Amino acid sequence: MNGDSVAVLQEGDAMTTGGGAKQAGRKAAGHPWFHHMSRVGLVARGLIYLLVGWLALQVGFGDGGQAERKGALQIVAGKPGGTIVLWLMAAGFAALVLWQLAEALYGRPVPDGDTPTERLASAARGIVYAAGCAAILGFLLGHQGTSSDQRSRTFTARAMAEPGGRWLVAAVAAGFLVWGVVVVVNAVRRAFLDELDTGRMSEAARRFVQPFGIAGNAARGLIGAGVGAFLGHAAITFQPKEAHGLDGTLREFAGTPAGAWGLVAVAAGVLTFGLYSFCEARWRKVDASRRGG
Repeated sequence: MNGDSVAVLQEGDAMTTGGGAKQAGRKAAGHPWFHHMSRVGLVARGLIYLLVGWLALQVGFGDGGQAERKGALQIVAGKPGGTIVLWLMAAGFAALVLWQLAEALYGRPVPDGDTPTERLASAARGIVYAAGCAAILGFLLGHQGTSSDQRSRTFTARAMAEPGGRWLVAAVAAGFLVWGVVVVVNAVRRAFLDELDTGRMSEAARRFVQPFGIAGNAARGLIGAGVGAFLGHAAITFQPKEAHGLDGTLREFAGTPAGAWGLVAVAAGVLTFGLYSFCEARWRKVDASRRGG
């Protein structure tokens, strides 16, 4: 057997191995247990939004002394069984990361779910969920003194200290702004219904879920755009302290002309998105194995 033949055989073995790995990954993504895991992750996401929304609501009504001094994770950890809850939430966010990875690899179970744009969007969501998982794990492993504001400022300061870091922060800010606007527009257009298995929903369920999806996603997009605006301002003015995380961005709504009621309205939207996440856990299309080539 000559060298060319050996090379061809080796290339064929590599392709077979790669194809087998891809097939195995697709099979795992299509397993019912993987789907259950993805839904558990959506429940964990819902719990986080409910908690943050509730704390912001307390601040808006002037009864948020503890909520202003501490972050959401600190308050959960201080409750009986709070540490166990946080470990379960970390596992839920890890499940969300795996789910979004499957969608990035095999496509999303929505119209045009195979397009590069949809796959990249899933990859971006996976990165965000990975950051959320890392934040919870970091808190559990001893880094309990950092709020989302402090983490945002630390990231911004470190990034802008590197060559080209200011442009990186500006790019991240633009990403948040664009994402926020897209989420708000899709909420108004009710595009989120494409992600739900409406065939399994009764007419009453659809009437119940739609307003939650519109209000919740609109509030989520508004907050995302707010985070992007603060990051952008930090990059333009070269002031990392201007960067805000989720909790700081929410509090800033109290400084708008609407005052505390502006914060209350957005907090109510965050609570609504938390409830909508539970609806997604029930009816979201999560089988990425049916898409992609």
